[in-house]
Amino acid sequence: MWEKVDSLTNMASFYLERTKVIEGNIANADTPGYVPKDLLFEKELHKSMELKKEDPKHIDPKSDNEGFQEVTLSNIRGYDDNKVDIQEELAKLAESSIMYKALGENLKKEFSKLKLVISGR
Repeated sequence: MWEKVDSLTNMASFYLERTKVIEGNIANADTPGYVPKDLLFEKELHKSMELKKEDPKHIDPKSDNEGFQEVTLSNIRGYDDNKVDIQEELAKLAESSIMYKALGENLKKEFSKLKLVISGR
């Protein structure tokens, strides 16, 4: 049960950090030459999976840096030569916000289950 709580907590932490990065992109929408950044869930998912190095020729799966890594998005168009697409950033912000809230609700349910188990009902 604790593994599920840890997993939900890690995912919620990812979406909170992604929201901060997207908010930074929106705040810099009028900054000339600004290139937006993002956090990619797939990259973080692969980092969190248990991988084994079974052959000496394999790359060590635990060699990645800890924490979330920002990815620079340079192929997005914008005005003032800043490459920020406000509509896309707002859509990503809404997605991250919805995911964070949904994960929070799931965590709340898991803690309610724990409370029932502890109280013996």
